[in-house]
This record gives sequence, C-alpha cells and structure tokens, in this order.
Amino acid sequence: MMASPLAVRAVLLDLDGTLLDTVRDLQAAANGMLRDLGRAEVSLEAIRSYVGRGIPNLVKRLLAGSMAAADDATPPPKEALDSFRRHYSSENGHNAAPFPGVMEGLEALKALALPLGVITNKAETFTIPLLQRTGLLHFFDVVVSGDVLPRPKPDPMPLLWACGRLAVSPIDALMIGDSVHDFHAGRAACCHVFLVPYGYNEGRDVRELACDGIVLTLAEAATRLTHA
Repeated sequence: MMASPLAVRAVLLDLDGTLLDTVRDLQAAANGMLRDLGRAEVSLEAIRSYVGRGIPNLVKRLLAGSMAAADDATPPPKEALDSFRRHYSSENGHNAAPFPGVMEGLEALKALALPLGVITNKAETFTIPLLQRTGLLHFFDVVVSGDVLPRPKPDPMPLLWACGRLAVSPIDALMIGDSVHDFHAGRAACCHVFLVPYGYNEGRDVRELACDGIVLTLAEAATRLTHA
C-alpha cells in the first residue's frame, strides 16, 4: 500500500548534487587552480567526493588531497582561493545540467502551489548566474547562498531564514538534499527531509541517514507530497 502523501507548505532544495550536476565545472576550475600552482590535476571522481561544504573547504581538500582538510578551521591560502574563484567564474554553468527528473519535479511542485527555495553553500556571486544559465532561477521564491548569512549548512540558520521569508513554519517545510549536511540542517531546523541518492555526499551513502524518505528523482518527490 502506498504511504499517504506528506503534507507541507514549502519545499527547500539543495543546489549542487540535488538540482544540478556541477562537478565538471568544478573540476575545470580546480584543475585551472592546480595548474596555476604547478600541481597535478585531479580526477572527476576526486572532485565529486570533495564537493559539499563550500568553495573554501573544496580548495583546502584539493590542496591537501584529503577529505579531512575541511575539518581544519584554517582558511585556505588566498592565492589558491583567488585562483579557484577566477577559474570558476569563467566555468560556472558551462557544463552544468539538471539531473534527470529535476525539471519535471520543479514543474510538479509548482503545480501543487508550493513555494520553493534554494539553500546552498555556494557563494551568491556564483549561485545566481548558475541558476540563470541553467534556466532554473524563475522556479524559486527565495535563494539563500552560503555567504548570505553568518552560518551555512549544516547549521539550520539558512533553512530557518528561508522559512521566514516564505512565511511558513519550519515544521511545515521539506528539505530535499543529497548530503549529510542537508540532513543535519533539515533535522536541526525541524523540517521534514528527503534525500536523493545520486549526488555528492563525500563518499557516503545517504541511505544510512534516518531521513523521511529516499527519492530517486525530484519528480518522484513531487508525487509524495501534497499542499498542507
């Protein structure tokens, strides 16, 4: 028997790894930075595992060749960070594409009259152009980038702020993401949480997390919802 639809009043969505496959843009920027520094380039698989905690942490992981580098509070070298941002500015959105089911899912969520928000750790200077270039920006009523507020995901602050902008209680909102950071942010904000299994979760399987549902596509997520 099919479970009853989840009644919500808003849907918040992660960007990289949930809505858009951006890993080729990030790899191009990363390898441009590494060439500038006289270092060896990295594979697509390495970049895929390093994504998820914003550009400064991505740069630290690239330089160290280690996931654990993101746990060090020391900022990355300015030269490296500036180089990455310069390359990413020219690459952002050129090879990014919606994952299967994303466009259909967004249309279906809009048909349910649910307000939509993007919650990303990507800097605003990259977020808005990326959404524009991929044709997604018009779907969203609020966009919260990683440098808009003092604390990004996995802190709940961006989700709580977005709910305030959408005039809904967090307990009536659903967070859809691809990572442990989306899960923890959603849980801390008291939102419902769906996770997709195809994104960037630092090498972990999201099925290990006690979320409210694993959805294979955003289109599937829309079929499991109703407007509260």
